[in-house]
Amino acid sequence: MLLGLTTALVATVCFGFGSVFQASGAREAPHADRVRVGLLADLVRSWRFLLGTGLDIAGFALSIVALRTLPLFLVQAVTNASLAVTALAAARLLGARLHRADLFGIAVVVVGLTLLALGSGRAGRDQAPAAFHWALLATTVLMLLLTLVLARRTGNAAAVGLGLLAGVGFGVTSLAVRVLDLDGPLDVFTDPAAYGLALGGLGGYLAYALALQRGTVTAVTAAGTVSETFGPALVGVLALGDTARPGCAWCALTGFAVAVGGTFVLSRFGEVEAELEAELEAEVEAELEAEPDRPPEPAGQAPAPRPGPTRVARTAPPCEGDLPDKTDGERRTERQVP
Repeated sequence: MLLGLTTALVATVCFGFGSVFQASGAREAPHADRVRVGLLADLVRSWRFLLGTGLDIAGFALSIVALRTLPLFLVQAVTNASLAVTALAAARLLGARLHRADLFGIAVVVVGLTLLALGSGRAGRDQAPAAFHWALLATTVLMLLLTLVLARRTGNAAAVGLGLLAGVGFGVTSLAVRVLDLDGPLDVFTDPAAYGLALGGLGGYLAYALALQRGTVTAVTAAGTVSETFGPALVGVLALGDTARPGCAWCALTGFAVAVGGTFVLSRFGEVEAELEAELEAEVEAELEAEPDRPPEPAGQAPAPRPGPTRVARTAPPCEGDLPDKTDGERRTERQVP
């Protein structure tokens, strides 16, 4: 169990930092208003984006070890806590601001994972009948079909539905890793769970991307977390025999609920930063529109600087003998000859 828990925690760190490095690399690439082949080439030239992708691959490889040795409800809760790592890494590397709610969410996740680790028992079976493998593949096919249907709709309802489907795809990926037949290299290609693994991962990313285009980050992340975490955890307990430590079922259940609740709180992190950037852009645009129209500058000349705030020049204190001239209404001074 120690090996599985260690790999799960390291995978969580890899996922968290991978997201930050990918975001940093995407910012370095030229802005694109449409999907094009050149955009991928720009991303590949960024070492930060490549590093983030490599961390994601390493995290997935480590999660395979955890999924094969730990209960699914523990692995799913731990890997979903990568959002806490992302928040801390973004504050350090990208200059993002952590609010009180974010710090509270991080603390809640840590407490929940601690309780969950103390209450978790050994993993159940890593083998399932052929019907279970075919059921995983059928679930991914149904998920893809529903994704194509909801992709034609807009609004928060469609976003939540796509978020749930994304969580289903990622959940099927975890279940497929758990029951995948690894007896021989050729057995993988004949196992329906292997195709469910591939389609579930790709379909999950597709549904998640479509969901973010239609709704808020909070709603999409919350919906995806529910289906990705609770679904495999329930299947693991009922179908694969995952159990808690004897007499500590309450501790595992409480830790699971607290960790997932902390993830819900942290799902607001990315949306708050997006709102602050949008507000700042709106303020800048409003200031530019409020400025009076200026005549165009002559060709070949540099544009005149924009007027800044009015400054009052400091004057030296009056010397003895300097008195105001009262001969006219202007404020003048003359030196009185002694």
